[in-house]
Amino acid sequence: MSYSQYPSSAPEQKPTPAKSNSSNKIVVIALAAALLLSIGYIIYDKSKSKELYAQLQTQFTNVDSARNELQNDFNEANKKMDELNGQNLALQGQLAEKNAEIEKKRTEIASILKKRNATASELSRAKQLIAELNGQIQDYVAQIEQLKQENATLTTANTQLTTERDNLVTEKTQIQETLVATETAKKSVEDVASTLHASNINIAAINLKSSGKEVSTSTAKRADLLRVAFDIDENRIAPSGAKEVYVVVTAPDGNVITNGETFTAREEGDKKFTSKVNVNYEQGKRIPVSFDWKQGTKYQTGDYKIEIYHNGFKIGEGRKSLKKGGLFS
Repeated sequence: MSYSQYPSSAPEQKPTPAKSNSSNKIVVIALAAALLLSIGYIIYDKSKSKELYAQLQTQFTNVDSARNELQNDFNEANKKMDELNGQNLALQGQLAEKNAEIEKKRTEIASILKKRNATASELSRAKQLIAELNGQIQDYVAQIEQLKQENATLTTANTQLTTERDNLVTEKTQIQETLVATETAKKSVEDVASTLHASNINIAAINLKSSGKEVSTSTAKRADLLRVAFDIDENRIAPSGAKEVYVVVTAPDGNVITNGETFTAREEGDKKFTSKVNVNYEQGKRIPVSFDWKQGTKYQTGDYKIEIYHNGFKIGEGRKSLKKGGLFS
């Protein structure tokens, strides 16, 4: 077997540089285009992101502004409500049910506004509740004003009733005072009217004989006793029963003949008396009274004054003169 050093007759393939360079250029161009597209997309996407961020920032700002506005509205409503509660504590009992509804809304609104991430729906709900709250507060105010007017009316009526009551009390007091005065006057009139009256007063000097015979005398030295007789006139006011009648005998020398006892006269005050006579009086009838007064010493010459008292009043008076007796008198 032999080998030949001559080249083969078959054609030898060599690379075609021009074609290879063309393909590389296409690839580079494609990559560059893709790169440009990517860069453009990135730039576009970044621009979109900025725009979206700006939109979100605007939305957040709007939402936060809306929430702040709602918070201000809510604070204003709370302020009004607190003022009403502070000014109308006396009326809250009558508005308890309405107040409970308002407090429920206030709690719900406050709960929504506390959320930093409150949704638009929740803020819309808060806005609606605040509007309802303001409406209820206005209704609350109207009811309070009505209650104030009713209270004012009641206060006026109460004042009028108090005035009428005071007037009635004053009238009652005046009537009672009038009744007391009338009763006092009546008793005074009855007291005076029931005072007895003496008439037909007679005073006789009696000389007692050793035989027991009684002889009238006008001389002082023969008089042994003075007999006083009078009538108690009929009286329709004085009740029946025992009556004390005081007899005051004043001697010619001006002194009351007495043992020292006194009674109270209406005008003279304490007054000495000579004798106290008990009279069994019967209403509406004339009662004759007679009693003897005898002293332990001789009677004086002159006028004896005899006064009769009942109920503190002097009801009769009489006089008796005793002469100085002669030799044969």
